[in-house]
Order: sequence, then C-alpha cells, then structure tokens
Amino acid sequence: MTSTRKRMVVTGRQGQVVQSLLERGQNGLFEIITLGRPELDLSRPDAIDAVLRAAEPDVIVSAAAYTAVDQAETDEEAATVVNGVAAGKIAETAAALGVPMIHLSTDYVFDGSKLAPYVETDPVAPIGAYGRSKLAGERAVTAANPNHVILRTAWVYSPFGKNFLKTMLKLAESRDSLNVVNDQIGNPTSALDIADAVLQVAQNLLSSNAPDLRGIFHMTGTGECNWADFAFEIFALSKAHGGPHAAVTGIPSAQYPTPAKRPANSRLDCTLLNARHGVRLPDWRDSTAQVIGRLLNHNHTDGQQ
Repeated sequence: MTSTRKRMVVTGRQGQVVQSLLERGQNGLFEIITLGRPELDLSRPDAIDAVLRAAEPDVIVSAAAYTAVDQAETDEEAATVVNGVAAGKIAETAAALGVPMIHLSTDYVFDGSKLAPYVETDPVAPIGAYGRSKLAGERAVTAANPNHVILRTAWVYSPFGKNFLKTMLKLAESRDSLNVVNDQIGNPTSALDIADAVLQVAQNLLSSNAPDLRGIFHMTGTGECNWADFAFEIFALSKAHGGPHAAVTGIPSAQYPTPAKRPANSRLDCTLLNARHGVRLPDWRDSTAQVIGRLLNHNHTDGQQ
C-alpha cells in the first residue's frame, strides 16, 4: 500500500512548518522526507541538486530559510544565498525532474504602507535585508520553474521552535506586565494550519496541470490584530488553562527599536488561494486556542513526572 504514496521532499528539519508537516502528514497521501544539514546545506547551493535528486521527489516543498530578520541587516549576503540563490537552485532541480515545487515566502516583500490587506498583484517593495532576500527567492523560483506555487505567509507560531506565542508565555512566567507593540497589524498564522494547506496544495498540483493553480498566493490565518492584541489573547487563553499570564500595555514601534524595521501592515488577502485551491485557513483565535491548550496540557503532564 505504501508504494502508492507520493514522496514529498521538504527542505529543513527543525523549522515550525517542517515539524508541522511531519505531524499533519502522518498516514496521509504523502511520504514526507525532510532534508537538512549536514546533508542539505542551503548555504552551499551547488550541492543542492544532487541531494534532491537522490531523494526522488514527487513534489518539493522549499520550507527552510534564513529567518533571523534582525541579523540579516548585517549579514545580507548570507541571507540572500540561502533565501535567494538556494531557492532558485531548488526550483531548477524541480524543473529538471519535472515535479512541482511549493515555496514559502513572506509578507516582508511588501513595505507595509498600504492601508488595506495586500493582494498578490500589489507592488513589492521590501524595507529590509530579510525581505529583499525572500523577494530574490520568489523571483528565482518563478524564473526557474513555471510549475510552482509560492505561498506568502506571516506571523507564524506553533507548538514548535521559537515564535511570538511561546516567547510571550515564557516571559509571563517571570513578569506581571509586558509592553507590546500595537501599531503593527497582521494575521497570526499557525504552522499546523500552514502544513494542512501545503498538503492540500501539493495534492492539487499533482492532480491537475491547470495554470491557474500555479503562481503566487497569500496564505495566513483568518482575521487580523496587532501584536498587543495577539499577546492579550494569548494570555487570556493561557489564564483559562491555569497557565502563565501578564497584563499587556500597547506601545508604538518607536519605543521598541529593532535593527530591522517591520512592516506596519502585514495583512495579506487570501481570497485567491481559497478561490483557486479551495484552501482557507481557520480563524487565528481558534488556532491560537488549540496551540495554547496543547502547550499547557503538555507542560502540565511533564510537571507530573
């Protein structure tokens, strides 16, 4: 029976989306193969082709990336090799093998000045090194393999790795109140929901050659908020579970300077993904509740050992 399963080869091993794909893809239509360092090192793009070919993919998911947004400001060359050059090499191999590719990108390709949610055709204008490196990847993928889907997402959190939700819970263990930026708005997105979407999109790509299934799509959780709103919701849900919580005070970005400037508006309009692929991610509050319930119940169990 397993011979009928398609091989989904995913770049990366530790990332939130990769961990979520491994979990959500269990016993599904795909056999999920993860490739990471040292076997696959995106900082060495010339070695990518041989490693991907050996994995014999039916579909490739380009999930690994240089994600240190602030560090990229002083290390743009390294970020561009991983996010730009390597993404192009992955796409070249996918094209040579005749397999579709799904590439994860970001809201950071936009400057954040638009007053409404961004649509796929809006002009790109990244304001930082990370955004420039990811835009380079989008362009390299588009040029190398027409059989691609680029999924732009934002504000990713999950039970895995490092993310805003887990940072808030950790800080609340030792603080009664927190100052959180309230003038940046976006769509919190669970990596578990991203994984479900990627699996569906991959299935669509393998079952149809329709051109309108290819191209760039926006994919975030439904609903919007600012970071302070997100933190408030996290703590309200955590408190309901008997977990750590803190009071939240909203502050302007100017009071929390970072090496890389963040887009003030990260909202993405996901209408096209729903129309073409039948994919609509859940409301961010529902997904946040699921992740927090899982984290706190898990931690509670650990504490009983």
